[in-house]
Amino acid sequence: MTLLLDRRLVVVTGKGGVGRTTVAGALALVAARAGKRVIVAEVSQQERLSRPFRREGVGYSETELAENLYAISIDPEHALEEYLGKQVPGLLSGALLHNRIFEYFVAAAPGVRELTTIGKAWELSQHSRRYGSGDHYDLVILDAPASGQGLAMLHAPKTFAEIARVGPIRRRADGIDEFLRDPKRTGVVSVALPQEMPVNETIEFRERLRDEMAIETDLVVVNQLLPERFTGEDAERIEAVNGAHGSEEVAAALRAALSEHRRAKSQRAQLRRLRREVDDVITLPFLWDPEMTLEGLNRLADDLEKKL
Repeated sequence: MTLLLDRRLVVVTGKGGVGRTTVAGALALVAARAGKRVIVAEVSQQERLSRPFRREGVGYSETELAENLYAISIDPEHALEEYLGKQVPGLLSGALLHNRIFEYFVAAAPGVRELTTIGKAWELSQHSRRYGSGDHYDLVILDAPASGQGLAMLHAPKTFAEIARVGPIRRRADGIDEFLRDPKRTGVVSVALPQEMPVNETIEFRERLRDEMAIETDLVVVNQLLPERFTGEDAERIEAVNGAHGSEEVAAALRAALSEHRRAKSQRAQLRRLRREVDDVITLPFLWDPEMTLEGLNRLADDLEKKL
């Protein structure tokens, strides 16, 4: 974890619904507390991280959320326009962007949107920047799409370099690809839930990332782990009561307790299965908040700091 936060770019991915944004935000808070200037880059105009900080509509601008902590929502069209504005002189770049043939090309060419998105995250991580605010960040945390799309995004620079073959786009794509494959500059965090499908997808993602790109996942974060409130003996005693107390309210409470016990037991079975396949696994507790809050993010950041 300590080495992870010393990278320039950390890509956070995982199956949909596992809490990628929450984990990205908690990691960013840990780094910001350590004095690093951090920006979290969200994709697909999600803008979820800004809500706990009472900031709405971050958009395609580098917005301060807290001390040392910034956010941006990467829009691939804006990123492409920004890039072309530096590559194509004057009004020609605007004319090109609004040319129908060019629009068809962007829509059809494999990897353009993924390339411009990962390209913007790469640009944010550079010490000498040409676009945006030009501010320097010590760490960029990319809240990437779900595992399959996230893998496609990491593939995009190499894919597009092979299409472009020569010229500035080829050189840029090669530079981004080299940066992503450098373990000293880029790290990958996979987020999972302690459930069968997310665990399966996490194991598969790690294998594909290693086999297809020779990149190792640095850390797996198992999110929303329930506490173990009862032992097996406790559960047997609860079941033995079997309604003999004569109260429907007590019966409902005991049923809820048994249900949570079984769910927690199932979670730990999946956690053990994941740890048989993966060395670097840490867990984060289940938060009972209906949505992401600043208090919850700080609690998760506290937990991460303890596991450094």
